[in-house]
Amino acid sequence: MVKPKQPRLSEELIAAAEAQIVEQSRRIDFYITEYSIELLATKMQNGDFEVPAYQREFTWEEKRRHRFIESLLMGLPIPFLFFWENPENGKLEIVDGSQRLRTIQEFILGDLKLGDLNELSLLTGFRFRDLPESRQRKLKNRSIRGIVLNEHTDESSRYDLFDRINTGSKNANAAEVRRGAMGGPFLDLVIELAKLDLFIKLAPISEKQLKEREREELITRFFAYGDGLDDYHDRVSPFLFDYTKKMNTYFTQHPHELQDYRQRFIDTMSFVARNFPLGFRRTPSGKATPRARFEAIAIGSYWATTEKPDLMDKDVVIENWLHSEEFKEVTGSDGANVISKLRNRIEFVRNRLLEAYAHE
Repeated sequence: MVKPKQPRLSEELIAAAEAQIVEQSRRIDFYITEYSIELLATKMQNGDFEVPAYQREFTWEEKRRHRFIESLLMGLPIPFLFFWENPENGKLEIVDGSQRLRTIQEFILGDLKLGDLNELSLLTGFRFRDLPESRQRKLKNRSIRGIVLNEHTDESSRYDLFDRINTGSKNANAAEVRRGAMGGPFLDLVIELAKLDLFIKLAPISEKQLKEREREELITRFFAYGDGLDDYHDRVSPFLFDYTKKMNTYFTQHPHELQDYRQRFIDTMSFVARNFPLGFRRTPSGKATPRARFEAIAIGSYWATTEKPDLMDKDVVIENWLHSEEFKEVTGSDGANVISKLRNRIEFVRNRLLEAYAHE
């Protein structure tokens, strides 16, 4: 079977994509450095390295720490450390590598005792001081390379870098990092609403997603996208980071506004519960909440009811489009975070709801 020819991308689109690559490449400037294990341990001990808030609560389990020390002793390659040079005090903030550095400090200058090791089984129960002096010197003299982001790299870019490095790892995900980095009234509201019984019923998630705070991620997107997409540039993590930071500040200064946002979410979920029998599921037995589908239904409903407040208390016919191929296409995962597709799926639901209202 001959595959149909794919349409050629326009020269305008190709040029715009290249310009975007150049623009984003300029956001991060860096230099490469190298530190001995001994110096890294000493700098951690002296406080020359700063562990940012979003990394403090994430700690390796003992087995992983012991395995890392085993790798050092075996001379295995160690990933780069990432730092940011703080212009105010000259200290290096650890963008990625805090667990490795804390483990090095604890082993070289602390009292970390090795547990069962896979390859160096005879070192079980050893502390650093138990090693022969020659081995201690060899380990302390070993170096690890680091990348230092210069002082012009902004907070959002540093967070984005951490998020990308840790994608798929068990250390942290976007919702967890935001929670660790930016505690405040907005985050408190998000955490509160994630426990709302109605929302839990509408948005089923797996146990794994629950531990990864998936419902907090969905609620943050609801508010951030719902308030407008003017500052959104196809990159979810920095957009949500900036929005969360802004709203924490806003609610600190205007605490009475919190109730309006709380009610916005509750009212929208009530509207969804009444008009969308499956909630955010694709099927009656579905046990997942696809993000694109959630964004389309939740934010589309909010935008529609904001434009026509009377719609909030009405029952709307949705069966004629909810299971259509068109809705399936706009909520597909292909390029889901591109601004055009994000806007299209939200506006699709908003427009269908407004059309149903107009025809009553």
